[in-house]
Amino acid sequence: MSAPTSPPRSPDTTSVPARVVRTARNGVAVTFTLNGLAVGSWFSRVPAVREALDLTAGRLGLLLLAMSVGALLAMPTSGLLAQRLGAARTVTLATTLVALGLTVAGLGATVAGSAIVVAVGLMAFGYGSGACDVAMNVEAAAVERRLGRTVMPRFHAAWSLGSVAGAALGAGAARFDVPVGAHLIAVAVVVLTGTVLSARAFLPRLAVDPADQPTAASPAAGRRAQLAAWREPRTLLIGLFVLVAAFTEGSANDWLAVAFVDGRDLSEAAGAAVFGVFVVGMTLGRTAGTVALDRWGRVPVLTGTILLAVVGAGVAVLADSGPVAIVGVALWGLGASLGFPVGMSAAADEEAHAAVRVSVVAVIGYTAFLGGPPLLGFLGDQVGIRHALLVVPLLLLPTLALVSVLRPPNAAQPAPSAEKI
Repeated sequence: MSAPTSPPRSPDTTSVPARVVRTARNGVAVTFTLNGLAVGSWFSRVPAVREALDLTAGRLGLLLLAMSVGALLAMPTSGLLAQRLGAARTVTLATTLVALGLTVAGLGATVAGSAIVVAVGLMAFGYGSGACDVAMNVEAAAVERRLGRTVMPRFHAAWSLGSVAGAALGAGAARFDVPVGAHLIAVAVVVLTGTVLSARAFLPRLAVDPADQPTAASPAAGRRAQLAAWREPRTLLIGLFVLVAAFTEGSANDWLAVAFVDGRDLSEAAGAAVFGVFVVGMTLGRTAGTVALDRWGRVPVLTGTILLAVVGAGVAVLADSGPVAIVGVALWGLGASLGFPVGMSAAADEEAHAAVRVSVVAVIGYTAFLGGPPLLGFLGDQVGIRHALLVVPLLLLPTLALVSVLRPPNAAQPAPSAEKI
């Protein structure tokens, strides 16, 4: 059995009052939830945007690529930005860009009727979301370390809950013909306001010893630390694992609603509801997964969830029965639930290098969001989006060989807390 996954706690970084850690934990959870709400709201309205702009699957894939390009542009520097400005300020600035991007994309679809305007909005949305993703994962790893037990998947479960809420709102908006622009502007206001408030609860920057943060000394030191992380085999292999995990999750985000609308003749509202089933599966997996990870360790748990995702995705695509296919969607969500958050935890196992390593892993992982939409879109033009999704299980199976690299670098047990958190 592999070592427990709770990260080791450094004596230099555990002198934070339990009340402060609890408050930071809650703030991080709210931040993840609101980021998920923004992303889920957008993806639930993709069929409506396609309809408004009259796009083929291939052209829709190119449009979705704009969001991925924005996120990928943010990744190389977002770790250093979080190190220098602090996670709270980085998250606040990034979410401002998310809100602006949502607004522009929504108005571009319903008012301007321009794919170019939507692409500009999506690029801003992607850039802000990518920078926020790195910063909030670095903060989440710091909170997890101080709690002394595995909680990262629960933060990502909070993100999934936000996505469920976004999908539900999107389904309701589609059902009652709410314009995409009005819907996304309202979401942008809620997400920005809530994130500004929740980021104030993050851990104080003084909780981290500056001597343990090599990238904080100077820009040159930061660049050297970033380049060094790109030469670490373990970091690169974790990044490759996260890439496939991101593709498994992202392909459902991008295409699941469209695949059920086109491939199974469902309405837009029903397609958004199917996407909601996937996100519910993700949420359940991430909520229950922390117990499994602490009991059995990363390697056996991730092996089991990958196999579950393979079966679920296959059933979702190949089943003739609609209800059986929806069961497959739920299993796909359960199976895809832990790969990304556990990969981020693994990248942040050593706090002194957490920001730069999370940034490197995020760059590699987000390549899936860069290549995934056009790959599946063009393939969908040939065989239909529904059957194009068979790429997911075909990529997952070889990933089983990478699971062992996520084992913690040491077998340290979490230190007991003097005060229960």
